[in-house]
Amino acid sequence: MPLTSGHTSGNLTPEERRERRALRRDKQRKDNILRSAKMHIARLKFETERRERPPMSLKQTVYVGCSGWRYWKWRDSFYEGIPQAAWFGHYAGEFDTVEINASLYSWPTVAGVQAWRRQPGERNFVYTVKVCELITHIKQFKGTKTLIRDFGIIADILGERMGCFLFQLPPSYRYTKARLASIVEQLDPARRNAVEFRHKSWWNEEVYSAFRNAGIIFCSCSGPRLPDELIKTADEVYLRLHGPVRWYRHDYSKQELGSWAERIKKSGARRAWIYFNNDYGGHAPRNARTFHRLLAKTRRITKAAK
Repeated sequence: MPLTSGHTSGNLTPEERRERRALRRDKQRKDNILRSAKMHIARLKFETERRERPPMSLKQTVYVGCSGWRYWKWRDSFYEGIPQAAWFGHYAGEFDTVEINASLYSWPTVAGVQAWRRQPGERNFVYTVKVCELITHIKQFKGTKTLIRDFGIIADILGERMGCFLFQLPPSYRYTKARLASIVEQLDPARRNAVEFRHKSWWNEEVYSAFRNAGIIFCSCSGPRLPDELIKTADEVYLRLHGPVRWYRHDYSKQELGSWAERIKKSGARRAWIYFNNDYGGHAPRNARTFHRLLAKTRRITKAAK
């Protein structure tokens, strides 16, 4: 789900809202082409000035947060009594990571990424960045190797604040050997890459084996009509919780969260990334707090990276 702007639609009819949304999306897609071209120039300059990438050591073995933080729907629950300008500070006081969703729809600018790096101040805070739909939804990994390298400069700018790149594919993107090969061949092995599929055909041993060989993280999902499994293809696991029955609306019980926590514990992973995308009703931050407490009791993953 995208980050919300905090603005309401007023008295617009559903048709007017859909039209406005379509116009906004069309503009974003056109802007993405221009922004990606600018980032390409920035990457070439960066590689000329700094041939070695800065070390990106992470201090923790468990990162739990939400998929986005700026949701108007949370104003009366998670952000109750807090001015909108202080929302990020409140979020960063509760969690040590966030999954940037806005980058799926709008290719980030270098200045914007630099602002992300400054935003947490002195806090140990890490971003996972969703890769722009220009790569995953529009071009669908067809001739996108240069675009992926260009997008990768975000990690160099964020430095120690960089978590994973999340490549989310649409539900219509079904498994084929050619598509699998295209993904594996184009991803930069120097980055921490996680790939989320929305069609169940990708849950198969050929995909797992290819990802293991390439060091790519298979993103496990709690979502409608998707396999309810924790898949480990690298020394780190990645889990997104959307809601097992309805997208973005499920309020996870402690028992459900405990089951996922136990799977992560048994996986023997060196590090775990968990993001809640059930933002409707403000469930995500509440569920994330509970899950963090459950994983804090997990000795295996806490000791693994020491």
